[in-house]
Amino acid sequence: MNDAAANHQLVQFHNVSYSLPNLTTPIISDLNLSVARGETLVLLGESGCGKTTTLKLVNRLLVPTGGEVVVEGKSTTAWDPIELRRRIGYVIQEGGLFPHFTIGRNVGLVPSLLGWDQARIAARVEELLSLVGLEPRTYADRYPRELSGGQRQRAGVARALAANPPLMLLDEPFGALDPLTRASLQREFGDLSRRLGKTVILVTHDVREALLLGSRIGLMHRGQLLLLETPDRFLSSDNPQARAYLDTLPLTANVGEKA
Repeated sequence: MNDAAANHQLVQFHNVSYSLPNLTTPIISDLNLSVARGETLVLLGESGCGKTTTLKLVNRLLVPTGGEVVVEGKSTTAWDPIELRRRIGYVIQEGGLFPHFTIGRNVGLVPSLLGWDQARIAARVEELLSLVGLEPRTYADRYPRELSGGQRQRAGVARALAANPPLMLLDEPFGALDPLTRASLQREFGDLSRRLGKTVILVTHDVREALLLGSRIGLMHRGQLLLLETPDRFLSSDNPQARAYLDTLPLTANVGEKA
């Protein structure tokens, strides 16, 4: 890969494996993958296939036992872990909010750790809560327990965006929500990520979510990447594992279209 092509890739996996001493089978095996700037890559697979492990290798919550993960041109093992994680927005189910912090303080946490002044933090909190559909005057002083699941998820996305990171990692972000709230937030997140031009890696076991949100879909099975395709090509794939996923839902004519 030449320098120009390499610079276009925000995240790269080079022959990456991850094993635990007490397991005979690697959790991740010989993973090669590049994530381009501005794309939304969805990692799709059943529980235990290695998709969340892959995500955690990006922000150095885990370190490869073989190969190398590169973020912004530098191996994750060469990054200071705190500096790396401050450049990555991380969203999990229920938003991962600190329960004893207000929503405003949760959203402003990373900017405060970066030494932003209070006026700048307050302006950023107001901007982001408005961006995700939470009226700042109503929600900034509330605690996570006072919000619905969907509202907590919105606040989690706002917090992940707070310091304007180039990369966002989302681990089953909508999995705990009821179907109507989930569908609404999926559409809104898809619109938001396209408008902001963020690079996103999203983990899910929901093929419909993958088709709606992904610019590419990486299908994982038993620690390996079986297939990496655009949604349209995924829909027409003859890969048996892909067909098994597609057969689990009634596909309509527009399921592969972006919301």
